[in-house]
Amino acid sequence: MPVPAQVSAPTGYLERMDTDGDGAVSLSEYLDWMGYAFERMDANRDGLLESHELPGGRGRPVTRAAHRESLTRAFKRQDVNGDGRLDAAELSAPPQ
Repeated sequence: MPVPAQVSAPTGYLERMDTDGDGAVSLSEYLDWMGYAFERMDANRDGLLESHELPGGRGRPVTRAAHRESLTRAFKRQDVNGDGRLDAAELSAPPQ
């Protein structure tokens, strides 16, 4: 999976994350975009980041499911209007 390129404006994130072009980011699109780091760190592709795969080579193991649950909570905090989609303003705002 390619590493997402850096963007310099909130609309840049929307354009890159909005893979279906509907003008907003769904939970699925958010998980795909934000989950790339887990996939890159999971060297043996077993769905578990073990201590040696984590930054600094230490810490408690993290499952893909737990990582996705954490991202889902972040998405829901960002989705201020509760419509299940993030627009450019919600993407650019710090999580609540």
